[in-house]
Amino acid sequence: MIEKHRANGLRIGFAFNVKPADDALLSSEAYPSPNPSPESAVPSSSGLSSAANPCSDIADTFAEWDDESTIAAVEAALSHAGEVIRLEADPDFPANLREARADIVFNLAEGIGGASRESFVPAFCEFWGIPYTGSDPLALGICLDKARAKEALSHYGIPTPEFQVVKCPEQVRRSMELPAIVKPLHEGSSKGITQRSLCATWADVKTEVARVVERYGEPAIIERFLRGREFTVAVLGNDGDVRALPIVELVFDLLPAGAAPLYGYEAKWIWDRLEQPLDIFFCPARCSLGLQRRIEQAAMAAFRSLRCRDWARIDIRCDEGENPHILEVNPLPGVIPDPRANSSFPKAARAAGLSYDEMILAVLRTAATRYDLRVPV
Repeated sequence: MIEKHRANGLRIGFAFNVKPADDALLSSEAYPSPNPSPESAVPSSSGLSSAANPCSDIADTFAEWDDESTIAAVEAALSHAGEVIRLEADPDFPANLREARADIVFNLAEGIGGASRESFVPAFCEFWGIPYTGSDPLALGICLDKARAKEALSHYGIPTPEFQVVKCPEQVRRSMELPAIVKPLHEGSSKGITQRSLCATWADVKTEVARVVERYGEPAIIERFLRGREFTVAVLGNDGDVRALPIVELVFDLLPAGAAPLYGYEAKWIWDRLEQPLDIFFCPARCSLGLQRRIEQAAMAAFRSLRCRDWARIDIRCDEGENPHILEVNPLPGVIPDPRANSSFPKAARAAGLSYDEMILAVLRTAATRYDLRVPV
């Protein structure tokens, strides 16, 4: 039975995956910013160009996992509400979860292997009858599968770019306007999205599909590329208390010269460095009140239709008529604490007047309310 009013706070299980120390991501020296010469730039009828010689072997296996500094920051924030028990989401997690006797689990675990990996932790929490933060296993699985999420959004009439899913280049159908983006079907943290993911010809599409399928062992999703502005919206709360935090805009004109206008792996993990952050984010976004409302309405509709809980980050791109379309919904948003890292959910929280600790505790409090638990801060 849950002890709802501990005198000294809650017992908080903290589920996470930590990046291996030896899984070093490629350095800027190994993967330089693009600055193609006129001879190496590849023009296309779409008016886009891609950086020459993109890296073919990005070390992104654990890109979704958190480093120790983030885990420590979340742990410190949670400690204001009680005792924190670290629960690494490894093969020992089910037994450790049961033994921890936590009142609630704060879930940041991304898991590894398969389209259901983000659902493991909440599924075991439900198996043991332990409250937890964030979306349930079904919502996490649907959101991770980009096609299933887009199908659900389309059912509710929420705009999302046209797409197709293929398992090999031979299945590609010339059914949409180019250019298009080719991505792994169920990866996050920009895994598999590189400068060459933006394809101007069907030959490029087929080449990129072959690469994605071979590299990630999963189908590829081909999505029509929208030429408008891109935003991301942090959503916090449930039911009548749910709200959108200040919108973050990504301005691709400020990417390195020659880069394609997308927030791919290079922009997120290679060119954006703590010692030299990419200055491509504006929060609050500089947009008209009308566009702001349309973006917020789209984000909230996606959050509700996919039955997300407590928090999520929704990526949105506009078409040429400034009509927002949902790109992806992330119910396990990144929460890197250092402002120089440009983690979008903390960036939006800061713009809303929330400190890092207040943001984490707000998520905890929102989830605890669903279980009639009181957070003592």
